[in-house]
Amino acid sequence: MRIGLCGTVSVGKTTLVNELSKLPEFKDYKFSTERSKYLRDLGIPLNTDSTLKGQTIFLSERCSELISENIITDRTLLDVLAFTLNAKSIEPSDKYAFEAYAARFIKEYDYIFYVSPLGVKIENNGIREVDSNYRNTIDNSIKSLITTHLDQIKNIGIISGTTEERIKQIKSYLSM
Repeated sequence: MRIGLCGTVSVGKTTLVNELSKLPEFKDYKFSTERSKYLRDLGIPLNTDSTLKGQTIFLSERCSELISENIITDRTLLDVLAFTLNAKSIEPSDKYAFEAYAARFIKEYDYIFYVSPLGVKIENNGIREVDSNYRNTIDNSIKSLITTHLDQIKNIGIISGTTEERIKQIKSYLSM
């Protein structure tokens, strides 16, 4: 099963994936977490400074994850699209062409879990954007993309609360 967590910056997606990796129910899964620090250190601009080339690298990473049969990842194509659509340096025509192309792969996820930012404080990890307005913009973009591409999404779940509560919600959606 291909499971992706989507959500704006600093909502606990990576923490959640790391905790799911410890559970026996997911012993046969591969776990993938964002490599933003690595990519930033290669010189790839992130956040509002992202470029079309940079977002294409993020897209290729998400697509490469979808080759695995059993994977849980802390980013989805929806995240990539949200950041692309909000990048200052990408031309509007390129943004929409990118979305049209990337959206073809959304149906590859068996489950997408939207992780709500409500009640979660932004943590500065030295990589992510810590501006709350930008965080809200990305969150709104992800929600809009979910609505726009709902016909491509096999199963969607909305999760919130503590990490433990989120794990219970995911297990419930998956009927574990």
